[in-house]
Amino acid sequence: MPKTPYKIYLTEEEMPKNWYNLKAVMKELPTPFIHPGTLKPCTAEDLEPVFCKELVEQELNTTDKYIEIPEEIRDFYKMYRPSPLVRAYCLEKLLDTPAEIYYKFEGTNTSGSHKLNSAAAQVYYAKKQGIASLTTETGAGQWGTALSMACAYYNIPLNIFMVKVSTEQKPYRKAVMETYGAKVTPSPSDTTEVGRKILAENPGTGGSLGCAISEAMEVSMKTPNCRYVLGSVLDHVLLHQSIIGEEVKIACDKYDINPDIIIGCAGGGSNLGGLIAPFMGDKIEGKNNIEFIAVEPASCPSLTRGRYALDFGDTGKTTPLMMMYTLGSGFMPSPNHAGGLRYHGMSPIISKLYHDGYITARSVEQTKVFDAATMFARCEGILPAPESSHALKVAIDEAIKCKETGEKKTILFGLTGTGYFDLSAYMSYNSGTMEDYIPTDEDLEKGFATLPKVQL
Repeated sequence: MPKTPYKIYLTEEEMPKNWYNLKAVMKELPTPFIHPGTLKPCTAEDLEPVFCKELVEQELNTTDKYIEIPEEIRDFYKMYRPSPLVRAYCLEKLLDTPAEIYYKFEGTNTSGSHKLNSAAAQVYYAKKQGIASLTTETGAGQWGTALSMACAYYNIPLNIFMVKVSTEQKPYRKAVMETYGAKVTPSPSDTTEVGRKILAENPGTGGSLGCAISEAMEVSMKTPNCRYVLGSVLDHVLLHQSIIGEEVKIACDKYDINPDIIIGCAGGGSNLGGLIAPFMGDKIEGKNNIEFIAVEPASCPSLTRGRYALDFGDTGKTTPLMMMYTLGSGFMPSPNHAGGLRYHGMSPIISKLYHDGYITARSVEQTKVFDAATMFARCEGILPAPESSHALKVAIDEAIKCKETGEKKTILFGLTGTGYFDLSAYMSYNSGTMEDYIPTDEDLEKGFATLPKVQL
């Protein structure tokens, strides 16, 4: 085989024409959404007032391993895809490790992250259905930025509820969304009933993704011909993100690269689920023995310290119940700098795979994350997003282990985006003022106390 290039680029013709549906190969399916009123599985009729019809069909599809990507969406993707698979030669040299390290770089579009993969698809289906406007939430701002780009392209008005602390930490993210035409409201706000309720119960709160979801859903339900779109957690979002893993697999096959370890950061789970999808499918079918590692912040440890339970996806308790690893919908995470990972729960698919032992999980403190991010920026030339840097931190840990044992493992991680809108976080790190916050068991119990008391 020829020496692996620094960057492996696929041609447009090699781009995947189908998304990969992990549920079609899972030996045991995740528990379906549960209607909180009837405690029965949600039907398409239950979900269609909130989500677009075709997205509901994708959400409930458990049989089709491959779902065709419409040509119009593939044409949109060609503006920034395929994205490169990069051999981290410089990082390997710096670490003096026998390991081979690769990263899939999803920061090649203007939104700066992988989120555009699902935003483009969801807005396309909304336009096709004749939806007049959309609402959403955003944490660090990657999803809001991506969705505002897609809505501008398809000419659909967008109302974004952005976690309040993130609007303060990342004002330029907000500016980009507004440049693309979106209306951005810091959450929790006094513009919705649920926002006013949250503010009354938690005066001065910096907000959370759970709060912002509640506000966005309320507006969508009260606005004629409006739908809510979500950037992570849900099965159809993981489906759209599977194009990441499929491109990686094509690139790996071209150069006979066989990953031993695949690592992704995990907030809601869409990036991790998309990165691992075809590799996990092969593992379930007995075709590989890859170790999959989900990495989350120690300040919001839903997998490593959460409970596997039915819970609401939002603070206002307006969503269906989801079986997932959760800290409780009432858990208020500390305002750390990886805003995209500050979610109380986790994708039902990722949760089920973790529960069944297909995935392991680790939590890391943010100062150590920024140690890794700074090292990477200085040797690889990319300023990584704080979220991605969680996966990077564990990739470095695994490469150092290889140096200690002499093993030559192939390590692959997802670099979900760039950190150019996260400079306040880097400033905090560089000045030595960044702090680590790890919730106590008592803190977590307050969140667990908000779990619904239901039994199926």
